[in-house]
Amino acid sequence: MGTSVLSLRIDGELLDRLRDHAAKRGMSVQDYVIRTLVRDDFDERFQAAVDETEKFYGLT
Repeated sequence: MGTSVLSLRIDGELLDRLRDHAAKRGMSVQDYVIRTLVRDDFDERFQAAVDETEKFYGLT
């Protein structure tokens, strides 16, 4: 799996908040953002799997 570059334009206030959150965890802003995106992606995929399981068993 290769890597790619994603460039974002965000305002200074948001960047400051990201820096604070990342610093509390001892991470760079880049690592913090990537970790957040991966976690959100996992949450979406997990919820989709739960929904499919509930449909299969007729729970919904």
